Amino acid sequence: MKEAAAKTIYLKDYREPDFQIERVDLTFKLFEDGTEVNSRLKLKRVANAQSQDLFLNGDSLQLKSLGIDGRLLAEDAYTSDDETLTVFAVPNEFELQVVTWIKPQENKRLEGLYKSSSMFCTQCEAEGFRHITYYLDRPDVLSVFTTRIEADKNKYPRLLSNGNAVDSGDLADERHFVTWHDPFPKPCYLFALVAGDLHCEEDSFTTISGREICLRLFVEHKNADKCDYAIDALKRSMRWDEEVYGREYDLELFMIVAVDDFNMGAMENKGLNIFNSSCVLAKPETTTDSAYLRIEAIVAHEYFHNWSGNRVTCRDWFQLSLKEGFTVFRDAEFSADMNSPTVKRIEDVNLLRTAQFVEDAGPMSHPVRPSSYMEISNFYTLTVYEKGAEVVRMLHTFLGPEKFREGSDLYFERHDGQAVTTDDFVAAMEAVSGRDLSQFKRWYEQSGTPEVDVSADYNAASEQFSLRFKQSCPARPKQELKQPFHMPIAIGLIDAQGNDLTLNAEGDTTTIFELKEAEEVVTFENISAPPIPSLLRGFSAPVKLRYPYSDDQLLFLMANDSDGFNRWDASQQLALNVLQASIAQVQAGQAPVLPLSFIEAMRSIVSNDQLDKAMVCKLMSLPSESYLVEQSVVADVEAICKAREAARKQLANGLQKELVALYELNREPSSTPLDLDYAAMAKRNLKNAALGLLMASGEQSVIKRAQSQFQEASNMTDQFAALSTLVNSGDKIAAESALASFYQQWKNDAQVMEQWFAVQSGSASFADLAHIEALTKHKDFDVLNPNKLRSVVSVFAAQNYRHFHAEDGSAYAFLADKIILLDDQNPQIASRLMTPLTRWRKYNKTRQDLMIAQLQRIQGKQNLSKDVREVVEKSLPAS
Repeated sequence: MKEAAAKTIYLKDYREPDFQIERVDLTFKLFEDGTEVNSRLKLKRVANAQSQDLFLNGDSLQLKSLGIDGRLLAEDAYTSDDETLTVFAVPNEFELQVVTWIKPQENKRLEGLYKSSSMFCTQCEAEGFRHITYYLDRPDVLSVFTTRIEADKNKYPRLLSNGNAVDSGDLADERHFVTWHDPFPKPCYLFALVAGDLHCEEDSFTTISGREICLRLFVEHKNADKCDYAIDALKRSMRWDEEVYGREYDLELFMIVAVDDFNMGAMENKGLNIFNSSCVLAKPETTTDSAYLRIEAIVAHEYFHNWSGNRVTCRDWFQLSLKEGFTVFRDAEFSADMNSPTVKRIEDVNLLRTAQFVEDAGPMSHPVRPSSYMEISNFYTLTVYEKGAEVVRMLHTFLGPEKFREGSDLYFERHDGQAVTTDDFVAAMEAVSGRDLSQFKRWYEQSGTPEVDVSADYNAASEQFSLRFKQSCPARPKQELKQPFHMPIAIGLIDAQGNDLTLNAEGDTTTIFELKEAEEVVTFENISAPPIPSLLRGFSAPVKLRYPYSDDQLLFLMANDSDGFNRWDASQQLALNVLQASIAQVQAGQAPVLPLSFIEAMRSIVSNDQLDKAMVCKLMSLPSESYLVEQSVVADVEAICKAREAARKQLANGLQKELVALYELNREPSSTPLDLDYAAMAKRNLKNAALGLLMASGEQSVIKRAQSQFQEASNMTDQFAALSTLVNSGDKIAAESALASFYQQWKNDAQVMEQWFAVQSGSASFADLAHIEALTKHKDFDVLNPNKLRSVVSVFAAQNYRHFHAEDGSAYAFLADKIILLDDQNPQIASRLMTPLTRWRKYNKTRQDLMIAQLQRIQGKQNLSKDVREVVEKSLPAS
């Protein structure tokens, strides 16, 4: 691999391309030793072009010929290096003919055109198209594509690309071709090609205007029985997008292809979505309920991109959240409508707090719209996606559903077929609402998580209750001084009887306070007695809000708050207080003891048959080890793990009767057909949560109960929950027996094997580093397959805190070894593996030194990729 140039790209340096490509005609000749790509580009110089030369992107390409308007160019008419092709003094309008030779079979980066198993497939976002042919590989160059694919008819009977099939036929030597035309201009990152011997599951969808759309899902033949759920989810997504956003599908055909080797979850290529197999294949015997919900959300996300990403795309990669943040918000609202809005909100906020807030505080912190990058693949982050969605959600809160819909309609109408910016999106919302959102745009420009401190004052004489808000945001690199954000704070007030107070003449019990200054006060009139405030209802802004609740007040909110999210949040704050006290006890050499009031609060939750079962699961869950680490100034890993384990054991012992009753109440005969209704899923989830907590007691009766469920289960949800319970039981014999049985049953199913690897890797009570190393040598493990790698190495580093943070630093070295190995093969995945090492500041001096040493070892690798280098250089302490 060549030494990557350490060049930083800045938003401030953006300028329009000198050329637009009006038409693209591609011919792919697929062979077993490589692929010939013939490209014909119709180019036109723009009016304000700054150069007479044409600069194209290209990487790892063998140029076979280059011509203009049918005339081959002499070698002195152009020049090329590792990343560009420059054609000198080109006309204002012309057709460029380029023939390149590439080797997809050797492409382990999984970018551009590559082979996964026996099929050819592509991944071109963000800059993968330059690995296929020379091109203006940037999102603001939109072109109409026509693609002809030629291949061996027996090996590759399915030849797929974007748009509609317009021609096909046989060729000599048992080869054939299919030609595809996409009438909608698109950037090259949305180009897709698939060729293989695939099963096709076909269905149809009738749009709101009466058009019949053909739906096709292509999978390997062995997965032919795993298609139905994804197609159903797609049809639900299409209907929802019509009803909620007025967006109708625009082609005659919509296709999805499942591939086993894929760096991401899925890709929204126009008309031909390519999915990681784990994100689309499903059947009850092999798929858990949580995986079903994930598949539903990802199918929806990629489909929704047809408008919020494809028809209207981003001008440059700094605007990535324009499509991703908006679409994550849309898929979250879809999932909320399909299932439980409160539970969905809890899950999304939990991800923000445990991962995105951490990203905001780490060395790779950046605004939702970054100002610079070295490698754009490093900015497919939770900040761009999840925080970006929260920014859109705040706009929705400010405008309300009707005005927000008007704004999105105007945005699509104004910019259909264009590449635009986050400013354009906000401008559409300003236009329909008449609001000035200039301060609000700081959410796109400033990095870090805002902190809001709240204090209360009650004046009995005037019957006024006041809340004082102070907002701030920690300094980040290159952003030392932050300006105040404009944020919505949803507020409710609860009286001593647990009733919501009316807050205005309209009878609202929740009001939105718009915090814009560094310090502001909001006062409520006619409050006859001091209330308990319910703050940030529904998590109305992505901030860290602090209010001095007592434990008794948190218990009160858990029992009485009408806002489901804040009930859960109160339970988490209370559990955090309890666990931090337990951690302190461990550090003092004492046995940690839970307060009786906390155990009783949990008893009231698990005994409450009036609560939504999915909510009971959320309310009875303790904060994770990763969250406890991030809440620490200096994380004491051993104390955190011991305190949390002790808390679970005390809850299991103290609530044994109630947990057994909960398990039995929600258990159904194994012969019961699997119901994928959300209520049925919640019932299974609650039963398995009770089993998991009971196992913390370590009693043999629970192990036998889990073994029985494992043996009798007729669906993967129950079987895997029982397996996980046994693996985490501390009983090695029971765990190994279940793992061996599970392996024999599912060893030929790649997606289930990913779960088998992961359940071991994440278990501190089962898998130490030696076990993890053994897993990486297992015959079913493939370090170059992103799913297998994530299921072992990423899960170990992210979940198995006790062993990953072993005091000798051996696991840090193990992770660094994998990063160094992958850097030459798949630098995008190598870069993502870096995250645990970048968080060295959270730990004690000994661990800091060990982690920094591994970062330095990685930095010293010869020919280090841009992907990894950027993360290493930002993570190491300043010299």
